[in-house]
Formats: sequence, C-alpha cells, structure tokens
Amino acid sequence: MITFDWLSNNYIEVFGTITGIVYVFLEIRQTIWLWPVGIITSAVYIWVFFTSKFYADMSLQGYYLVISCLGWYWWAGRKNGSKEDGEKGRNEDEAKSTLQVTRLKFRTGIILGVVFILLYALMWLILSRLTDSPVPGWDSFLTSLSIVATWMLARKIYEHWFLWIVVNTVSFIIYFTKGLYPTVVLYFIYAVMSFIGLKAWKKTFSDNIVSQSL
Repeated sequence: MITFDWLSNNYIEVFGTITGIVYVFLEIRQTIWLWPVGIITSAVYIWVFFTSKFYADMSLQGYYLVISCLGWYWWAGRKNGSKEDGEKGRNEDEAKSTLQVTRLKFRTGIILGVVFILLYALMWLILSRLTDSPVPGWDSFLTSLSIVATWMLARKIYEHWFLWIVVNTVSFIIYFTKGLYPTVVLYFIYAVMSFIGLKAWKKTFSDNIVSQSL
C-alpha cells in the first residue's frame, strides 16, 4: 500500500526516470531515436524541476527541447542516393552524409569553455538574487555544463561524455540530499552509463579512423 501510494504521488517523475534511461541507452548506441525520446523526457522534467524549485534545471529542459530538434536534424544528415544507384552506392552515400563521431578541436574547446563560464556567471547571479533556489551555485554549474555537453552530443563530439560523467555524479549527490529518489536512481544509472558510452564511442571513433584510411 505504501509503495502504491508513493507511485501514485510520483508517477510523473518515475515515468521521466524510465524515459531518461531509455534516452541514454539510445545515446550509447548512437541511435537517432534518442532525440524524440529526449523530447518526451525533457517535457516531463520541466514539471518535476518546477515543483522542486530547481529553476535553472527547469530552464535547461526547455533548451533540451530545442537542441533535440537540432540534434535530430544534424544526426539525420542528407540522403543523396538516387533510385538508379545500387544498394552499395546508396549505403556509401548515406554513410558519408550521416554525422560521424569526431574529437573536440582546440578552438572549439576554447569557445565552449568561455560559453560555460559566461553561462555559469549569469545563471548564478539570477538564481542567487531573483529566485529561492536552495543551491544556486551547483544549479548554475550543472545547468551550464549540461548545455555545453548537449550541444557537443548534437554534434557527435566524443569528449561530451567526460562532461556527462561530472554532471551525473554531482547531480546524484545533490538530488539525493533533496529527496528526489527516482531522479537519484536515474542519475546513478546515468553516471554508470556515461562510462559505458565513453568506451563505446571511443571504439566507434577508432573504427571511423580505420575506415577513412582504407
């Protein structure tokens, strides 16, 4: 009875936890369907974070909705094969037009670092002075880093997994202290799967280098 009552009061958060796990699994597999699942998860967590007063995280979910649409477009690429092409030719064209895993370039890293610092400073000022957020510093840190990591994911940049490891580990600790236990479970699984994703994407990146050299 206690379990049923708890589920009835937290079913939205539980649903968001389930879709979030599916999202990361699809991300590791580099499956384009991660983006529609991400849209659903973001919509759910807009409500969860609003009711928990994590305003920066709530705003982050709105950003996720937008970047999910862009990521869906970028990952799809352009399909240039014609009806006259053979099956092999069509597959080669699609492989070339589909976004591939790449490494972070130095110049891009510098730009993203500056963006992170600016976002963090701006969010910290807003949250600490204009809201009743219980953890404005951490909330701003996680939100800013997640914005950068999600953009990197949308562009299939390998190093985004390092950022997710940091975000997921810190989030696990913070949400545990706030009593958001389904979300704690989600971020624990996120943290574990981040290491799995790091390894899986590294293999993909190595395979791409080998195929390009042939």
